[in-house]
Amino acid sequence: MTEEERDTEGVRLQKVLANAGVASRRVCEQYIAEGRVRVNGTVVTELGSRIDPTSDLVDVDGTAIQLDATKRYVVLNKPTGVVSSMKDEQGRPDLRRFTQDWPERLYNVGRLDAETSGLLVLTNDGDLAHVLAHPSFGVTKVYIAKVTGRVSPQTIARLTKGVELEDGPIAADKARLLDASAGGGTSLVELTLHSGRNRIVRRMMAEVGHPVVDLVRRQFGPLHLGTLPAGRARELTTVERGALLTLSRRDAAAPDEPAADH
Repeated sequence: MTEEERDTEGVRLQKVLANAGVASRRVCEQYIAEGRVRVNGTVVTELGSRIDPTSDLVDVDGTAIQLDATKRYVVLNKPTGVVSSMKDEQGRPDLRRFTQDWPERLYNVGRLDAETSGLLVLTNDGDLAHVLAHPSFGVTKVYIAKVTGRVSPQTIARLTKGVELEDGPIAADKARLLDASAGGGTSLVELTLHSGRNRIVRRMMAEVGHPVVDLVRRQFGPLHLGTLPAGRARELTTVERGALLTLSRRDAAAPDEPAADH
């Protein structure tokens, strides 16, 4: 939409922001006047500005605002034993049971293997799903791995320095030992990775001699699992949606590569 078209068409920017739950219309007008609002990357300070909520991208203080009310964003704490698919051809438990509370057809962003539990995003926003699941964007994920044996500080250092796997070297962005005496000769390790390679956490820990017993993804980009029980799903908060959309808009163009599970 051109500036001339915005003068006669579309919806006033402050109304769009208020309808999106940013703040009251009067406060939104103040945000605009203070230069805190951008439309398609350009600061807009004119209160009479009109936009097209279906196509224009708006952010306030650098945080993306969801204008399309038809888009749904849900976080699930996937339990073990469930495959990351909306329909499993082998008849295994899938994700459909967790989407029944929403009328939209939701799909998972990326995957977690059946024996890995934790944070999985479900949405009907295909553009966002493509960006978030794409290896080229390097979205950070945080995992807690229960592994066999007592992990040493030297092993933690090795994980961040890098290990050689059959498909090439890999290094954790961060690694720390949470508990070296978790009982039964096991340790708890927290790994932060941006890799999308297949079952990467399990393969890294096996390579350093500490096979994974249990694996949970606690964080995906700006989203945290928090206290959400296993097998439960909830809609993202306004703040979480803004953080997720901001992340997805960093660079909407990426080469096609499949997203892998862990």
